[in-house]
Amino acid sequence: MSSGDRKGDGSPAGARDGKGSPRPGVRPRRVEVEVETIRARPPSSEQGGEVRPPPLAASPTPPTAPPPSPRRRVILEQPAPTSSPARSPRAPGSHGGGDFKRPFRRGGVQLPPTPRNIAAEVVARVERDGAFAAAVLDHELKRAAQLSPRDRALATELLYGTLRLKPLLEKSVEAVTPRGIQALDPRTRALLLVAAYQIHYTRIPAFAAVSEAVEAVRATKGRAVGGFANGALRQLAASAETAPLPRPPLAYKEATAPWLRRALERSIGEDATDALLMAGPVPPPINLRVRNGGAGVEATRDAWVTKLREAAPNAKIDAADQAPGAIRVRNAGDPHQLPGYAEGAWTIQEEGSQLVGHLLGVRPGEIVLDACAGRGNKTSLLAEALESDDGRALGRLDAADLHPDKLSRLDNELTRLKLAKAVTYGVDWAVGTGDVPLDTYDRVLVDAPCSGTGTIRRRPEIQTRRQALDLIELANTQVAILSNAASVVRPGGRLVYAVCSVLRDEAEAVVARVLDARKDLELVAFDAPIATRLFSDDATQGRILTHLHGTDSYFVASLRRRA
Repeated sequence: MSSGDRKGDGSPAGARDGKGSPRPGVRPRRVEVEVETIRARPPSSEQGGEVRPPPLAASPTPPTAPPPSPRRRVILEQPAPTSSPARSPRAPGSHGGGDFKRPFRRGGVQLPPTPRNIAAEVVARVERDGAFAAAVLDHELKRAAQLSPRDRALATELLYGTLRLKPLLEKSVEAVTPRGIQALDPRTRALLLVAAYQIHYTRIPAFAAVSEAVEAVRATKGRAVGGFANGALRQLAASAETAPLPRPPLAYKEATAPWLRRALERSIGEDATDALLMAGPVPPPINLRVRNGGAGVEATRDAWVTKLREAAPNAKIDAADQAPGAIRVRNAGDPHQLPGYAEGAWTIQEEGSQLVGHLLGVRPGEIVLDACAGRGNKTSLLAEALESDDGRALGRLDAADLHPDKLSRLDNELTRLKLAKAVTYGVDWAVGTGDVPLDTYDRVLVDAPCSGTGTIRRRPEIQTRRQALDLIELANTQVAILSNAASVVRPGGRLVYAVCSVLRDEAEAVVARVLDARKDLELVAFDAPIATRLFSDDATQGRILTHLHGTDSYFVASLRRRA
């Protein structure tokens, strides 16, 4: 805000009394201010209906300065401080008088941790930094520990709904932004998209969605951008009543990237593609896997379902349908705070991932390798499979991964679950076998890195982050990993190849290339009882599908190294 003396006569600043009359012996100062920065106080009876501007600090203007444009400035009379004619320094962070105070500072402002603001922050991070939504959301929810389970659930719904339907929401916002949504900064874009999701797909009143989004935009980008957001969202809310977007589950299909829809249709057919893409819910529930408590895994699971329901009466908690020992949890807040986690009675693991671990068919006493262990969810499942009925560890479990930090977390997880430690190896299977001993293991699980397109419900950002050309590089990496990992399987030993994708390029095509290159490998039926329920008695390859099994989607293949 610029201001200055209209006539720099050097006399003391003037002032008015409470009725607006000049004080005796004091001449009023005339200053220039930009009209768009002034918000007048409402009239009051004490002022006789006069609207007075708030106090402004004036700075001298040289007498020779050209007069400002009358269209942009207005002349006001303003009182100076009565204690001193000198200008008082403004305190750091001050925004002037009471009418000019903003609730937040501009630039790098931290918005209040409401569900809408948290969802928008994660959407912005996903777009700006290429972050994974689940990890960023977990971080933000831990920072906002004061949020109720209901608010945490709302933040989660807004985030996953916005990301899953982002292409549709972007078109909706584009229609009310003349310069296009891409001209906006990531945070403003995210706030508008989250508001658009609320308007189109939730029961939240449109005025509430618009109001909070505008307040956040104004706090971070100023009044001008806030006004733009207000106009755009009000127009969007009006158009949503006359031209609503497609509703789920059809909306999920319409929002899927065209390249991915075509790749799915080539892999599993058009009807199955439609069913897979429209499968819900979004977001999916959290899955737990209980430790076998000695009474049998199903009895232990049922006992923990009861305990968890008592601890979180407003949550929805029930036994899962496919994996033994799996529990589904919704709206329970931070699962790490539920009873049983600290004691190591259960762990957090997606149900389809549990099924992949069970399909390896581990028996106590065997030598087992989790070749792409990551943070160890499947590793801990394999470690439990090696235990005897009385809980003693029989056999040996090793784990390998490209990232040493993940192996460190794996070790901590095994300790929390009171499982035997694993021997760990840092190895890049795309290059070779590293220090992993050759011709050693009875069973090897290769859960290879992939496009992740089977996890769209849980990782909706994947559909816009991946491109069709990525499949070529991924497939080449998967072939190298599977071929090298097969070298550590003993003759007659078994290997299960898995990816959280159902695309043929990463599934049957990879297995076929490895079999062509390695004549010592062959496809054989799965050696695990659960395979019969999932596929058939003699299945050598199969898909776990969201619309059929209620889990994330996977491709799995069973191979054996010839003796």
